[in-house]
Amino acid sequence: MPHESLGEEVAAVVTLKDGTGASPDELRAYVKERVAAYKYPRRVWLVEELPKGPTGKILKREIAIPD
Repeated sequence: MPHESLGEEVAAVVTLKDGTGASPDELRAYVKERVAAYKYPRRVWLVEELPKGPTGKILKREIAIPD
């Protein structure tokens, strides 16, 4: 996602499997322990569904990032 001074910032838009639960803070902490500091998402949003094309591929450009 765009960042004022850095140009871009790592963010994640996540859908959870049915019957599972996690908060954005839990997901961020989980990833932070496993990847380099510049790779983990600073912002995490949970959504019901990601936009997909006719072949089932996720359409990254159509993901709406909440403000």
